[in-house]
Amino acid sequence: MKKKILAMVLSSAMVLSMAGCARTAGGNTTENTEATEETSEAEAEEAEVTEEAADDAAEETTEEAADDSAESTAEAGKEFKVGIIQLVEHPALDAATQGFKDGLSEALSADGYTVSFDYQNAQGEQANCATITTKFVNDKDDLIMANATAALQAAAAATGDIPIVGTSITDYKSAGVINDNDAPGTNVTGASDLAPVDEQIELLKKLVPDAKQVGILYCSSEANSDFQVKLAEQYLDEAGIAYKEYTVADSNEIQSVVATAVSNCDVFYIPTDNTIADNMSIVKNETVPAKIPVICGEENMCKNGGLATLSISYYDLGVTAGKQAYEILVNGKNPAEMPIEFVSEGITAEYNPETATAIEFDETLLSDLTAIEMGE
Repeated sequence: MKKKILAMVLSSAMVLSMAGCARTAGGNTTENTEATEETSEAEAEEAEVTEEAADDAAEETTEEAADDSAESTAEAGKEFKVGIIQLVEHPALDAATQGFKDGLSEALSADGYTVSFDYQNAQGEQANCATITTKFVNDKDDLIMANATAALQAAAAATGDIPIVGTSITDYKSAGVINDNDAPGTNVTGASDLAPVDEQIELLKKLVPDAKQVGILYCSSEANSDFQVKLAEQYLDEAGIAYKEYTVADSNEIQSVVATAVSNCDVFYIPTDNTIADNMSIVKNETVPAKIPVICGEENMCKNGGLATLSISYYDLGVTAGKQAYEILVNGKNPAEMPIEFVSEGITAEYNPETATAIEFDETLLSDLTAIEMGE
């Protein structure tokens, strides 16, 4: 009996011991579960951070790849298609177009590329400009070169994707095709033919020091001319010289307007106006018999009847635009980030010796100027 009681006591003790162990084990299990849950949450947060970092890295890599792609060079040996629209035929614009072709072709050939040009002349008609630029877009040309303001405006209206390089443009911003000269912000960049208008007015004052009234002749539909005229009037105001504007809507009005103006003016100032430049012979036929000197915005206008000019080289202007086109086509430059270029070298004060003789001008006043070689 004692043995049975002892056995029962021992058995109870073992049961109690096992229960205690079970309770202890149960407590540890709860703590371990909580620890495991905390570890899982930490691991999840770490995984989320890692995933975000991976996404950021992937996004950054994609952006870098896009940048690298934009800046990469063109495929070796590629032939580029370039559409050229020129507003009208006259020597200055012709020189700019030739300079562009030469500048771009030379740069491309040096690196093993070729180029085909689709040259189109709008014959001074805005409707033709729209038709031509639409053709370039449909042909999927790699780049469009627009020579003169109206041509550039038509090209910008036709496409916001194909790069456009302008030349013979006085002020791109007033033409409404860019946001700023330093950062165009559009698919347009180019070279400006803005001459030093202030120096041209100084030349006028030097050659005709007793001028009572200056006649300013230009086409009212050309934004480039309007921009220059405002500058000229500012400098004339500062000099205390009177002036009067004589505007034409098209070439049909030039003869009658100039015929009226010669009886009221001592000297004419004509900016780089395409309409007048293309019809300088009409101006000459009125001003030379009246012995009225004409100060022109560019050399070829002066050759065709003007007396004197302070002009940039339009050929060099075209070469500058050609180099810009090369950077876009080969090096992937973005026109929106390419500043408008200005030609500041090679500006020379020149005079037309034939006109000087014809109007009996005092050539001692021309001694500091270079005589234009009329046979060129």
